[in-house]
Amino acid sequence: MSLRKYLVLAGVTVFAAAGDSMLSHGMKQAGNISLDHLQGVVLAVLNPWVAVGIVLLLAFFASYMNALSWADLTYVLPATSLGYVLLALLAKFALHEQVSPMRWIGIVLISGGVGFVAGGPALTEPEAGASSPSPLLAKEASSDAPRVDVPTISGVKR
Repeated sequence: MSLRKYLVLAGVTVFAAAGDSMLSHGMKQAGNISLDHLQGVVLAVLNPWVAVGIVLLLAFFASYMNALSWADLTYVLPATSLGYVLLALLAKFALHEQVSPMRWIGIVLISGGVGFVAGGPALTEPEAGASSPSPLLAKEASSDAPRVDVPTISGVKR
């Protein structure tokens, strides 16, 4: 994996944690909001901490989409879990939140799981003789291919 790809994964992790932390800080300043009162939502978005948090979360999504363009979801999503470690540290030391020992144990377990994921390849290798890394995507790309109903987790077919 190249340095650029490591930077994209670092961006995914850092932008999400920093954006969420700034949103939390800004919303604590803005106070309670209700979707019934749109004016409160607009005022909250105009809070500088909330606005910067939103910008950082947009940077997170840009990095996330970039990472998904060259790596499998099963690789990228666990890699983003490293943000939980950074988020807990920011919450503890910047936002002065209490982080219980049970949460620290959970964070350690997540970090261990990410270590297992990082040991594998970033992208599924195509099978020998296959022209596309995903036979499902190859069928969808062909305009004259019949539509395949794919069952989803919720049981609804597309």
